[in-house]
Amino acid sequence: MTHPPTDPADAFAELGRIKLGEVGLDDVLQRVAELAKRVLPVPVEVSVTLVRGGTGHTAAFTDDLSRSMDERQYTEGGGPCLDAATSGDILTVPDLGAEDRWPDWAAQGRKAGVGSSVSVGLPIQEAVVGALNVYAPTPHAFDDDAVAVLRTFAAYAAVALANAQLYDSTATLARQMQEAMANRAVIEQAKGIVMAERRCTPSEAFQILAKISQDSNRKVRDVAQALVDRATGASRT
Repeated sequence: MTHPPTDPADAFAELGRIKLGEVGLDDVLQRVAELAKRVLPVPVEVSVTLVRGGTGHTAAFTDDLSRSMDERQYTEGGGPCLDAATSGDILTVPDLGAEDRWPDWAAQGRKAGVGSSVSVGLPIQEAVVGALNVYAPTPHAFDDDAVAVLRTFAAYAAVALANAQLYDSTATLARQMQEAMANRAVIEQAKGIVMAERRCTPSEAFQILAKISQDSNRKVRDVAQALVDRATGASRT
């Protein structure tokens, strides 16, 4: 049964109610895909491609057809979703039956019942790029208004992606800082032990730790931790 399309304004309002800080990236992208499918007046299937380190994967999809159309491109190493993700452009395929840029992909798509497609690149981030992909069973299914609506959905997906990237980067930085502080604390403790044993300066104590590290092929932090553990164990006996 075919349902009337959702008003784009209502869909955008629904997107705006998603709290990006409380919902995982995959869940946000899945919601974007489902709403994008609902706003268009023609039957479509939607997916979201993410590319990290040159490798693409489909992070959200509304059915197996959209996912398989993406995955054929990953296998072949090219196609509209990958090219849109890399360039950030909008790539339309008005008629897969007449498509000559990606002929093998287009031929497989026609056999699967796809007539046309649009891939909207997500604004490029530091480590991840992506594209919103929409597949229709009929040729020439997407007019300028449809592409404009999809561009807005892609922009929202890009905001979610940017927020997720920022959160991931911030969390990673916090972990690195915590590790660095813990490492420094252990090394300072070890330096104090060496200074007490050798009657040397802080600089000389660190050089001793560095020499042990080099000779034993261990990290300075590990050498320091072993020294602290030994001293702590000795003090308890």
